[in-house]
Amino acid sequence: MIRALNLEDLGSWLLKANGMTSDIAEVAARREPVRRFCVRPGYRARLMAAGQPVLLWVSGDRRRVTPGIWAAGELTGPALVADGKLRVPLELRWLDDDRRVHRDTVRSDGRLADLEVLRQPQAANPSFVTAEQMAALRAYLPDGCGWTPALSPRG
Repeated sequence: MIRALNLEDLGSWLLKANGMTSDIAEVAARREPVRRFCVRPGYRARLMAAGQPVLLWVSGDRRRVTPGIWAAGELTGPALVADGKLRVPLELRWLDDDRRVHRDTVRSDGRLADLEVLRQPQAANPSFVTAEQMAALRAYLPDGCGWTPALSPRG
C-alpha cells in the first residue's frame, strides 16, 4: 500500500524515469533541459505547486544505466494537462555522473530504507521523499541541491 502523503512532511517530490525504455540517459548525457514531466492524475498531483523541490530517479538495469538520483530541481507550477497528458512544469539540474546518488548508496543508508521508490518502484509518478529522508539525502547531494526541509502547502 502506498503511504498517504502529509504535505507538511514533504521533503521533495521524486519523479521516476526508466533508463531502459526511455531516452533519459541520452537527454542527461546531452544535458538537455527537462521542463515538464508526466504525472498520474490524483491527489498527489493536485498537491504539486511552484517552488517545491523535485528529484529525478532513473531506474534500470545497472549494466546499461546506474539507477539512482540523476537530477534535482524545483517545480515551476502546478500539474496541467498538455498534449492530452497531465504534466508538471519544472526546472531540473543534471548531476555530474560522479555526483549522482546511486541506488546502492541509498539502500545502504538505514535512514533511507523506507524510501518510497525502494518500497514501491513500480508506483506511478509522483513519488515523494519525506523531510527526514531529504535531510539524509542532502549528505549525498552536491551543494546547491539543498532546500528548506519544511514546505508550506500552497493554495
